[in-house]
Amino acid sequence: MKKEHHNIILISCYFGKLPWYTAHFLKSCSYNRDIQFLIFTDDLSYQEAAPENVQFTYMTLEDFNILATQKLSFTTRIDHAYKVCDFKPTYGLMFQSEIQDYDFWGHIDLDIIFGNIRFYISNDLLNEFDLIAVRDDFLTGYFLLYRNTEKLRMMFMQSKDYRRVLSEPKHYCFDETNFCFKEFMHNIHYTKVKSEIESMTHVVMRLHEAGYIKAYFDFHIIEGAYGKLKWNKGRLMYKNKYEVLLYHLILFKTIYTPRNIGKISVKDSFRISNTRIY
Repeated sequence: MKKEHHNIILISCYFGKLPWYTAHFLKSCSYNRDIQFLIFTDDLSYQEAAPENVQFTYMTLEDFNILATQKLSFTTRIDHAYKVCDFKPTYGLMFQSEIQDYDFWGHIDLDIIFGNIRFYISNDLLNEFDLIAVRDDFLTGYFLLYRNTEKLRMMFMQSKDYRRVLSEPKHYCFDETNFCFKEFMHNIHYTKVKSEIESMTHVVMRLHEAGYIKAYFDFHIIEGAYGKLKWNKGRLMYKNKYEVLLYHLILFKTIYTPRNIGKISVKDSFRISNTRIY
C-alpha cells in the first residue's frame, strides 16, 4: 500500500572516542528534522550537543557482542570495533524493538555530512523500492535503507556465509562487497565477482534479479577529496551546481584535522575544499 509519508530511522554504532567530524555530522542531522538518528556508543561526550532528532544510547563493544549473540542465537566474536561493520545488515534484527514504529531503517557511519536526505529519498522512491542504495554499483555501509519488513530484516541470512562471517573475529566487509569494489565499479556481473564470502552486494543483486526484492541503485554522493563543496542550512552543493545527498569523508578525514578539536562550533554554512573545512 502506498503511503504519503514514510518514517525513517538511521542507526550508527561507534565504539571508542568519537571523532572530530561528529560535530559536522550532527549539524547536518539537525536539518533533516523528520528523520530519526540513533547512535549506540560508549562515548557520550556529544550527547548534550545533539539535536532533538538524534538519540545517543550508551553501549560498549562487549554489550554489542552479547546482544548480537542473543539475537542471532549463536556465539559471535567481536574483538575490535571495525568488526562491527560486518553486523550492519543485522541491525534490523538486533534493534528490532527500536525500529518497530518506522517504515524504513538504515545503517550509517559518522564520517558523513548530510545534505537534504528527503530531496533524494522521496516518498515515491520509498513506495516503489525495498532497498535504497546511494551508489549505482555496490552497497555502502555508510548509508543504506531497508524497508522494515521481516524479509528485509532477515535478508542477511540469504548469504550462504553469514554464520561464518558473524561468528569469526575476522573483518570480511560483509556489509559491502568483501573488498571487491573495483570489480563492481567496472560493472562485472555479481556471478563473476569471485570473493571469499558472499557479501551483501552479491546477495542484494541476486535477490533483485530474482524478483525477491526491488532494489534501487543510483549515484547520489561524493567521496574523496574533490573540494568545491558548500553546505548551507541543510543543503549540500557541489560546484554550486549539483545538489548531493551526502559527502563521505573517507579520504578527506585522513587529510584534514582541525587545530582545536575540542572547540569545534559548526556554523550554518561552511565550505569544504580538497584540504580543509572553512
